[in-house]
Amino acid sequence: MENVTSDVLELPRRALTESTPEHLLIARLRRGDAAAFEVLVRTHQDRVYDFCVRMLGDREEAFDLTQEIFISVHRNLEKFRADAKLTTWLYRIARNHCLNRLKHLKRRGRGVTDEYGELNELSITQSLGGTEAPDENLVRKKSRELVHKAIEQLDEEQRALVVLRDVEGLSYEEIMEITELPEGTVKSRLHRAREKLAGILERLEGH
Repeated sequence: MENVTSDVLELPRRALTESTPEHLLIARLRRGDAAAFEVLVRTHQDRVYDFCVRMLGDREEAFDLTQEIFISVHRNLEKFRADAKLTTWLYRIARNHCLNRLKHLKRRGRGVTDEYGELNELSITQSLGGTEAPDENLVRKKSRELVHKAIEQLDEEQRALVVLRDVEGLSYEEIMEITELPEGTVKSRLHRAREKLAGILERLEGH
């Protein structure tokens, strides 16, 4: 405890970076430090944006929503529990915003777009350094696009679980914290979502 207190007292004299320990960043955030919030956004905005793209399937909607999410984060910093993980709290806010936006789009008669697969393929190709042969890249792209299209046909709650677990790679404990559901419910719903996803993929591959 003495070490943590000492660290916090030294905060004003330290430069904040993406590698700043989370408990120190949180201490600055709780004090309303603008530099700390800038680091928070810089560190997590790409991940939040990617999550929104996967949920909404629309880059423009995802960009706008990411901005709204961080505005909400800023307004609700005092509600953040010190014993919680910052990234988990961010995902919870992002998930709730995405579910609300999807319901709003559905009422307007809009769904997800084909941009999901295109954007994800671009990021994957860039991460691979573009070293794949053209034919191999085409096969991978078609396969990924089918998966993306299948995910888009899941309902909002199922899509969120699949993205959090199978795309983002979060643990069951983190997903329980984000969804506020017990482990058994998370696992059973994810199992049903995966079964439905497999059926959708089978139909898509048959066309």
